Parts: sequence; structure tokens; C-alpha cells
Amino acid sequence: MTEIEIQDFVSRFAAAWAARDGDAFLALWHADGLLHTPLFDRPIRGNELGRLNDMQKEAAPDLVWQLLDWSARGDAVVIEWQTSRIIKGQRFDWRGVDKFRLKDNKIIEERVYMDTALLRSLRSIGSDADFAKLSGAASGGIAFEALMQF
Repeated sequence: MTEIEIQDFVSRFAAAWAARDGDAFLALWHADGLLHTPLFDRPIRGNELGRLNDMQKEAAPDLVWQLLDWSARGDAVVIEWQTSRIIKGQRFDWRGVDKFRLKDNKIIEERVYMDTALLRSLRSIGSDADFAKLSGAASGGIAFEALMQF
């Protein structure tokens, strides 16, 4: 892939997140592509990404995704991102990295890397005091799945 093609891919990916547009996500993917993420118990097929986006928007309408940096080599693109959400009046920011393998300028494989320790902790919150303790550690890696449950 050329540098211009890679820059175009990164721009379209960031725009899809900014708009939270299921059709824009689908346009980035091969139908037989696979998303591997610690948030789900199975790989997500490329043709499922539109529905996944719709579910995320419904469950977490205030979720904000930001592109922080990216790099590429050959058919591999790595994007560093930050996501934010407000839960019980507290802002939570967490970061992750997505590694993409592209084929014909579309995603054939995506692997999401993030720290899920805080995700597991949030699931076990029993009281507002427990929540307050965890809120200070928010930048350590909360995943959107947990944030959608509040």
C-alpha cells in the first residue's frame, strides 16, 4: 500500500468513529474479515460491524473515540486511540491499540489490545465507595463493554 492509501484508510477509520456510522465501518471491512478483541468471547466478522456499532451507540451514546497516533508497514497499520465516557458523573479515559492487516485497502483482520483489569474491576463494583476508588484509576484501561453496563 502507498502512504497516501494508508493515510486515507486512517482518515476514514477515524471519521467512521467520529460519526459512529455503521455503514462507514462496513465500508472499511472485507465481509470475511475478523475482529479479535478482549471484549467479546469470539471473533467478530466484518459483516457484523455495522450491527456492533449500532449496539455500542445505543448502549453508550456518550462514548467518544479519539485518534492519538498511527504507524504502518506493508499491509499492517497500527492505530493508537483513546476513548472517553462519563459514568456516575466521573469522566473515564482509556487507551488502546488496534493492529490491522489490510487487503485491497480493506480490513481483513483487526486485533485490539488494551488493559482489561479495570474492566473486570468495574464489573464487580458493589457500592459508590468502590466506584470512587476505581474512578481514580480510569486511565489505566477501561473497555467500552464495561462502560456500557452503567
